[in-house]
Amino acid sequence: MPLLPARPAVTDTRRVVIVGAGFAGMAAAKGLDGAPVEVTLVDRNNFSTFQPLLYQVATSGLNAADVAHPVRGVFQDQANLAFRQATATGVDWDRRRLLLEDGALDFDHLVVAAGACTNFFGVEGAEAHALPLYGLRDAVRLRNHVLGRFEATDASPALIDDGALTFVVVGGGPTGVEVAGALVELFDRVLRKDFHTLAVSRARVLLLEMRDELLPPFSPPSRRHARAILEARGVEVRTATTVERVGATRVRLAGGEELRAHTLVWAAGVRANPVAAALGLPTGRGGRIVVDDHLRVRDRPGVFAVGDVAAAPDRHGEPLPQLAPVAMQAGRHVATQIRADHDAGATRPFRYVDKGTMATIGRRAAVAELPLGIRLSGTPAWFAWLGLHLVFLVGARNRFSVLVNWAWNYLTWDRGPRLILDTGPQAPGEPPGEPVTRR
Repeated sequence: MPLLPARPAVTDTRRVVIVGAGFAGMAAAKGLDGAPVEVTLVDRNNFSTFQPLLYQVATSGLNAADVAHPVRGVFQDQANLAFRQATATGVDWDRRRLLLEDGALDFDHLVVAAGACTNFFGVEGAEAHALPLYGLRDAVRLRNHVLGRFEATDASPALIDDGALTFVVVGGGPTGVEVAGALVELFDRVLRKDFHTLAVSRARVLLLEMRDELLPPFSPPSRRHARAILEARGVEVRTATTVERVGATRVRLAGGEELRAHTLVWAAGVRANPVAAALGLPTGRGGRIVVDDHLRVRDRPGVFAVGDVAAAPDRHGEPLPQLAPVAMQAGRHVATQIRADHDAGATRPFRYVDKGTMATIGRRAAVAELPLGIRLSGTPAWFAWLGLHLVFLVGARNRFSVLVNWAWNYLTWDRGPRLILDTGPQAPGEPPGEPVTRR
């Protein structure tokens, strides 16, 4: 049998190891395409997830495969990159080796882009009973649970009075707003037709936010618009409301009120991936790795941190928000830094360019705030949101599939992937959610 040709050797032996195949890690890896270095991208999953559309998987709008793409498929044509499916467990700093659960990788440059995971803020019972929405498994689990509650209630309608069709969403940021809006559309437009004898009209969606308004990153007019649309479509919005305790079928609010609810979606925030502690890197608020304005880790030459796991400073020294645009720009910047280091060139500090913020509320309803003070709402913002997310989605097949699903849903109000799938037990020691960079 003829032997396969050996992989061409890279002329420079300098090795770059990137931990995390989220937005930041993928951007850094792509930015090193053609550079005279050997790149190894490490992630515990063999796919990268487009997290902005996870809520559509959770609410039966898209298939799981529509928002994920195999890492190896993305880099088929990048000769200087290898992928390793593994979990980082530590670093031997003296030998400059990244320790994995099944081996080790030598490095000259290390880029930590491990993203974040769900932050339950110490709320009693939240980690055990709340349903986060941060990874692909989370989205499928939430879809299973929502559809399962309707199936159970159809078999036993008395469960409605116990809160089986009450769905509480905690967190009034973009994710919470999008989930709440998508749930009421799913119930009113799709499941009402699926369950002929069930009183689907009794299903409730409550959106709870501890601040006084929804969508903190947006301007007051956009916040008010989002709330008005949600309430008009049937979402019960409660601001200045804090969750005190979460049970399997009850949610207790600060002040003593108890809600009967079998479902609580946790969209209240994230914290840095605990890998930072495992690697022995300096961390600050929220467990984020402390970096300078070049995204370098203090006292660790050749080590960078990017994305949600890093506290990248803005022009005023304050940490930048944990958003996908920040992660992607940071990843590209670090790739430029590594190239400059190889060529003995000068490096420049990282400067994030804010190109705007968007959030969708439902069909033909969204808010968008763009540079130069441009604000959009309603249908124009919705189409802008759809177009932007389609452009940034990885893979032509994914884009085509998502576009077809969106078009079908728009024309028919039908949602195809209403499947209850067995995701299997969570692996021992696996943290809740999937630690990849969010938007």
